[in-house]
Amino acid sequence: MKKLTIITITTILTISLIHAQDVTIPKIGVEAPEFTAHSTNGVINFPSDFGDNWKILFAHPKDFTPVCSSEILELAHEQESFEKMGAKIVVVSIDPLEQHNHWKAALEMVEYKDRHTVKIGFPLVADEDHAIAKRYGMIHTTADVSQNVRGVYYVDPENIIRAIFFYPNEV
Repeated sequence: MKKLTIITITTILTISLIHAQDVTIPKIGVEAPEFTAHSTNGVINFPSDFGDNWKILFAHPKDFTPVCSSEILELAHEQESFEKMGAKIVVVSIDPLEQHNHWKAALEMVEYKDRHTVKIGFPLVADEDHAIAKRYGMIHTTADVSQNVRGVYYVDPENIIRAIFFYPNEV
């Protein structure tokens, strides 16, 4: 019986380690992984559709949540500033496109922090199959796969990752 227990535990640990190694985070200084996905602005090809600009790939865990909503509204109010600096914003989450469209419409009616309403010009990308989240290492191995982590990738005009920032969902 002891032998069977040891074999079972060893097998489970081995499988867990193999699965954990499936999640890799692209490194700073490497080319940004490409993806094609549906978004609120139509089908996008990242990073090529954003040309010789800096790209900010921003991931959030869930539409219609207070923190995510405030983050998107802040980005929307600053999108003109980002444009002037030559930076394009792309937002991704595992929520479906239809939900992104409803959320975007709702956010565009909000007068946030005593500011006027704002149109969201950047794409909200649907990643329902988690392909983008996995490619960018946005799902922690111990986390529920139904939520990707909050993270930001800064990609330069040559499509090289220059900075990565992850922060907990509680923030």
